[in-house]
Amino acid sequence: MSTESLALIWGVIVIAADIVLRIVALIIVPRNRRPQTALAWLLAIFFIPFVGIVLFLIAGSAKLSRSRRRKQSEVDAMIAGSTEGYDLPAVREGWPSHFARVATLNRALGAMPLAGGNTADLIPDDADALAQMTAAIRSAKQYVHCEFYIMALDDTTTDFFDALVEARSRGVIVRVLVDHLGSRRYKGHKQGLRLLTEAGIEWHHMLPFRPLRGKLQRPDLRNHRKLLVIDGALGFSGSRNIIDPSYGRKDDLRWKDLMARFEGPVVAGLNAIFLTDWYTETDQIISRDTDALRTEHGGADCQVVPSGPGFEEENNLRMFNALVYAAERQIILTSPYFVPDDSMLYAITTAAKSGLDVQLFVGEVGDQFLVYHAQRSYYAALLKAGVRIWLYDGPTILHAKHMTFDDELAVIGSSNLDMRSFTLDLELSVMVRSEEFVAQLRDVQQAYRENSRELLVDEWDGRSPLIKALDNLARLTAAVQ
Repeated sequence: MSTESLALIWGVIVIAADIVLRIVALIIVPRNRRPQTALAWLLAIFFIPFVGIVLFLIAGSAKLSRSRRRKQSEVDAMIAGSTEGYDLPAVREGWPSHFARVATLNRALGAMPLAGGNTADLIPDDADALAQMTAAIRSAKQYVHCEFYIMALDDTTTDFFDALVEARSRGVIVRVLVDHLGSRRYKGHKQGLRLLTEAGIEWHHMLPFRPLRGKLQRPDLRNHRKLLVIDGALGFSGSRNIIDPSYGRKDDLRWKDLMARFEGPVVAGLNAIFLTDWYTETDQIISRDTDALRTEHGGADCQVVPSGPGFEEENNLRMFNALVYAAERQIILTSPYFVPDDSMLYAITTAAKSGLDVQLFVGEVGDQFLVYHAQRSYYAALLKAGVRIWLYDGPTILHAKHMTFDDELAVIGSSNLDMRSFTLDLELSVMVRSEEFVAQLRDVQQAYRENSRELLVDEWDGRSPLIKALDNLARLTAAVQ
């Protein structure tokens, strides 16, 4: 057979394989995926067919392994059973009319009950937040449960790591969870873990990605939660990682976060999240202290809402949308990465068009190129709907994640308002009903406002065509970032 004939045959095979791949992709890719995500994958496969299909096989599933999802279901059932009867009444004097419905939704999705009798206080200063968590560890008498997306030993975090070591030396049980791929790229991560190991502290990587050891999964499914629990009585959660605010960068970028300190029954919910993740990574079941649910400290009603690819539903997105639609006067959102799906975009713009005061705090600068340009592509629709957008002054990255609804409902935690946090990352949010807590957040929001400038429609419409094209192009990748 001649060379020309062989070349023709191979050409026909390649073309036929390309056509088959595209047809199969049209059938398989949209299955059980939101249209935005399916479109992004189909574009990748159609423009770069063979590379696109390989990437889809590696990163196309937004679910954790069956064993991890089975463990999550087991824990949900245990939590639901052990907390039966602890829910607050369906209606309570002074509650917003919709609050009980949202609490019921959260209970159905994430198994955690709504608990009353809590104190919830913000720690607006990052250095103070780290200092308070360090002092709490030094006060521990029974156990310390520490779970963060990023932990690295550096000049800022040395005292925190030392406190963990000192606690262990006193006989306190110290357990540490840290995300594998989220942390490993930062200088000081290995040194921090080595220090813990030498002290006899048990630690584990969350969602370890080690293909050669049989631990293979979609590499960008990450555990993004941040929490610290001391003796089941004191808890912290929010957006701060255990690392210097510079994240080891040599430029001027610095991250600004927000943590909250909790006491009361809600701490049992935070601890349940830790114990769930500990079981998932170690197969060790640690008994929960449900008596903590009866210990009241204050007047805040709180509910822990876990979310992520271990659940069948997008728990955080459903809660956010429910709260947006139920708001009556004002909605203020803060997120470093704002890449909403259609449902959230419609909810926010509907609220603004309905006459509500809707405000969004985002950073003027970004640390992730595609996400930064993708989020900018949504600003025009928001501004035209009447949403006020505040750009926090660079070079600070406003990394806090929280929102307020009217005068007494708030949510704070690790979840961004983007499709990654809705679908790909394990997140932790705490819903708080408390006028005092919202008042604290109002002070934080005003401080943001004083360090921000408001983005106006005319300025945004005046961007160059090239920048507009870049923003819109980045938006096409938003669903798979």
